[in-house]
Amino acid sequence: MKLAFLGPAGTFGEEAAMRFAPGAEFLPFPSHPAVAAAVESGMADMGVVAIENLINGSVPETLDILIHETTLHIQAEIILPVVLNLVVKPGTGAGEVRVIYSHAVALGQCRKFVERCFPKAQLEAALSTTEAVDLALARDGDAGAIATARAAQLRGGELLAQGIQDSESNVTRFVVLGRGEPAPTGHDRTSIAFTFSADHPGALASVLDEFARAGINCTKIESRPTKATFGEYVFLIDFEGHQADPPVKAVLDRVRPLCGVLKVFGSYPRA
Repeated sequence: MKLAFLGPAGTFGEEAAMRFAPGAEFLPFPSHPAVAAAVESGMADMGVVAIENLINGSVPETLDILIHETTLHIQAEIILPVVLNLVVKPGTGAGEVRVIYSHAVALGQCRKFVERCFPKAQLEAALSTTEAVDLALARDGDAGAIATARAAQLRGGELLAQGIQDSESNVTRFVVLGRGEPAPTGHDRTSIAFTFSADHPGALASVLDEFARAGINCTKIESRPTKATFGEYVFLIDFEGHQADPPVKAVLDRVRPLCGVLKVFGSYPRA
């Protein structure tokens, strides 16, 4: 199997891909849209994309891909613990670090450590945590990178500090995109998005009431702009169950007429 991920090698995207399918052929791509395009075009059989982080919340880019840009379905989810480290050129001491590189999300996840230990360091955003290591190692021993231990190993960096993320319980949720629908397992999650043809009091409540009456637990709800009209939103819900389960199918049949558009992103085993 060819499995696409947000690269390069050494990113959390690669780690999630390796956990999902250890024996796959891994294909790095520069963005989440590129990962989806690789699967749609046949370059890859499936693709792994980040969708939610404990600290930073949902990944808007991935939600917009699912809403607007693809007909691929979610096949699985992976919950990955986030462990970040300060990587430097071998021999660099803490007192020499003047610049710290990382992906913007990773910088935010290590804010407390950076503010306490390197309050005068200049923070620079990189396209990925692995690229951050490349940028830091290219300098003359005055820079560090916030990255994974694997990125440090692959690029020849040294771990100056380990486990520097602000939250020990921080995790990122990844989903696997592909064609077709996984069969029910009895321990599934379904993700949907929907809009309303017209805004009126109780529109959202009418949808949520159907899930409540059926005893189906909604585990997440949020909204994204439709990108068509200001003030209009796409609502997204994750709930327990598979769309092939009779109670879920019945609820979706009752909810669909209430919505302008309803899109099922997929039903898949819960991590």
